Amino acid sequence: MKGMGRAVWKPLSIGLLLISLIACSEAERGQPEPSDEAPEAAATETPRTEDGLYALGREPLYMTFYAHYGYYTMPKWGADPSSAWIRDKLNVHVKGVSAEGDGKLMLQKMVAGQQLPDVVWGERDADLERLREAGLLVPLDEYIAEYPNLRQWAGEKIINLLRSPDGHIYYFPNYYSNKPYGNAGFVVNKRIYRELGSPKLETTDDLYRYLLRVKTMFPDAVPFETGLAKEGQGIDQLFSSFKEDNFSFTRYFAVANGERMTSIYEDAGFRESALFVAKLMREGLMTQDALVQTEYQVSEKLMAGKAAVYASADPMRMIMTADAELSKADPEDGYFFIEPIYKEGLDPARIYPGTYNVLGWNAAAITTSANNPEAIFALLDWMTGPEGSAVQMWGPPGEDGYWNGFKEDGITPAFTSKYSSDPQGLAEIQALSGDMIWVGNTGYLDKTKSEYEATLPDEDQNWATYWQQNITWRSQGDATPFIKLIPPSSIEEGRIYLKLKEIWLAARAAAMFGRTDEEVLEVLDDAHAASVEAGFDLYLDYITKRWQDNLRVLNND
Repeated sequence: MKGMGRAVWKPLSIGLLLISLIACSEAERGQPEPSDEAPEAAATETPRTEDGLYALGREPLYMTFYAHYGYYTMPKWGADPSSAWIRDKLNVHVKGVSAEGDGKLMLQKMVAGQQLPDVVWGERDADLERLREAGLLVPLDEYIAEYPNLRQWAGEKIINLLRSPDGHIYYFPNYYSNKPYGNAGFVVNKRIYRELGSPKLETTDDLYRYLLRVKTMFPDAVPFETGLAKEGQGIDQLFSSFKEDNFSFTRYFAVANGERMTSIYEDAGFRESALFVAKLMREGLMTQDALVQTEYQVSEKLMAGKAAVYASADPMRMIMTADAELSKADPEDGYFFIEPIYKEGLDPARIYPGTYNVLGWNAAAITTSANNPEAIFALLDWMTGPEGSAVQMWGPPGEDGYWNGFKEDGITPAFTSKYSSDPQGLAEIQALSGDMIWVGNTGYLDKTKSEYEATLPDEDQNWATYWQQNITWRSQGDATPFIKLIPPSSIEEGRIYLKLKEIWLAARAAAMFGRTDEEVLEVLDDAHAASVEAGFDLYLDYITKRWQDNLRVLNND
């Protein structure tokens, strides 16, 4: 194990990978500029603790980090208080590699140029699986066994669910937890709501009438803001309003029906939601550029108070900053969460605008290009532990900070009075550092802040924590049985999945802009037929089996 940490890992079978894994033309080839921060240095003995683990901070740690999202650009390392503290105290230097708007193409370029970053961060999906199948990811099993935090906080069930078909673990999970969590839902602008008389806003009919009034009374506002609809934001939340026990959403182009996964295009709830979305689009009641706008544009509207209702899988990230800004000028302004919107006649207790799973959101993988994978794992393990979590979520420790060391248990932060007296400053720190929490420990963070917030009067409680405790955590569905369903591209079902995804993306856009209900339904019917022709039934058989296998693992069968 210790020798493994000192080894220099290099990509294997690149030539085979280029032929069988990625069709990338010579014209497309390129690579990101290598880090200019890591100096050439002679090999030295790896610094270790008394326990034999890699000693963070005793030598510089340089690493490159790539987020496999077209819309994500890593904030400059050291520009915010949290990463600056990590840089200065632990001598960690991270250089971000941007996807430049096209994650798939950038990953192709990096593989083709034999210049993989040290860490790839993204969904546990076909793209990361292709890297694993090609032998380009470092197995983490031995590190997990020796380093304390992931093993302790994740537990055996989560670790076993992380195992790949070859029995090894390659992914370090982000926001894993064994309890409900999540921020998905509907947020309402306080000022607009108040000036419209604070009407009932519970059902889809209520929402439609409300949006009509917003359009008439506030012509400069966006009635319904979706965020990045091209990622399913806003649209998935409306789908949840029309379907009870909706745990799979649209990510698999299928829904659970009895003991099988069946076509989403034939699902009554989805068809109703598609009609509703198209109606909002036709009538100018939702973002007209929903499929092409950027996060920056969404943030601008929220900060200016120009969105009447906003829904996404994580509205908290941008809304908490916007709420702090608006309420600073007028305490009566800002945003608040509402209970999930539901179609009249459905059980609101079975409506989930978002889901959680015990493995969390996405994952970090260490590539075989990393010179010292153990050092990188040591950093990730520290980040997911109490100190790393606290620094990233609440900023650097100190008497003038939001926390100052730990209590006697060595786990619970000793929060200072600044935590409740300066909510805007804390929101600003979290808005920046939140984009660099790559291996978040949900159980630790949620429990810690909830217990502390419970000791504060209502007016001093953190805005985000208040709404999580009162709305969002209670309205997320458990989607753990639906994890790891997507087939690898090396098998027929995986190749079918890629075709189905193309059909889905085209159909979703066409349906959103359908001029009549008949046109919308025709789009869905045509997409179903095209999917069947592409091998939909074989794919559905595959994900049904994976779903049932997950259920057996979770039930210890």
